[in-house]
Amino acid sequence: MKHNVLLPTDFSKNAWHALLYALELYKNEHCNFYVLNVFSATSNVIDSLINMEPGSALYEESKLNSENGLAKVLDTIAFRDNKNSKHNFIPITTFNSALEAIKNIVEEKDIEIIVMGTRGETNSRKTVYGSTALSVMEKVRNCAVIVVPEQANHNLPKEIVFPTSYKTHFKRRELKYLVDVAKTCNAAIRILHISKEGKLDKKQLENKKLLEAIFESVEYSFHTLRYVEIPTGINCFVESRDSDMVAFINKKHKFFGSILTQPLVKDITYHSAVPILVMHDLRN
Repeated sequence: MKHNVLLPTDFSKNAWHALLYALELYKNEHCNFYVLNVFSATSNVIDSLINMEPGSALYEESKLNSENGLAKVLDTIAFRDNKNSKHNFIPITTFNSALEAIKNIVEEKDIEIIVMGTRGETNSRKTVYGSTALSVMEKVRNCAVIVVPEQANHNLPKEIVFPTSYKTHFKRRELKYLVDVAKTCNAAIRILHISKEGKLDKKQLENKKLLEAIFESVEYSFHTLRYVEIPTGINCFVESRDSDMVAFINKKHKFFGSILTQPLVKDITYHSAVPILVMHDLRN
């Protein structure tokens, strides 16, 4: 069975870097890679949607630029030395907002995971995550997302940090992507609990036990940091161990609020070199 992977691109270096990361991550897997470029006439997507009609000179020029850009991306992949017969590439060009286009393709092509860069050409270098990356992580809730910083290396992750409060019940299918990545890469999962309390209560102990069952097929270990702010704790843990990836379940209104809220994203500094795997609470 082939994996269906979506690779959004705006032809930036970061998007190309994320694409290469995906090819390495799935190098031993049969995959359909859908390479998506969303075009508009201006940087103001709303203006473009209102003013650019299919068939107009502006629309056709923008569409052609998108198609030519995707052709160059696929040509570059084809000319690489390490061609992979297990990989199939399908270019998609569409006129829409980036978020809506990605949502549509996820549904239409039965996408199981999105791999994308943190920022595109139009995003400020002062920001950690671009607006598109943030929107996809938060709002595309029926599909896992791996967000790859430009500085990330292409080596497969050997240690994945999974922060948790143990306060919510876990489901195997919510953590399927984390287990799959760990198996694919032969990586260890480091379960990190950052606590301001003393001992775990009964419910937390039950949820911790559940994680043992879910992660039984991969290497894992439990770790605790006490009396430290969450962003600081995650940063210190990742940097001290030179971990390769951080995985979250994005539970709305739970788990420290949303883990991906702007203040927390702004405070976390490991993003400069470590990809993030975002999974979703299937009950939200």
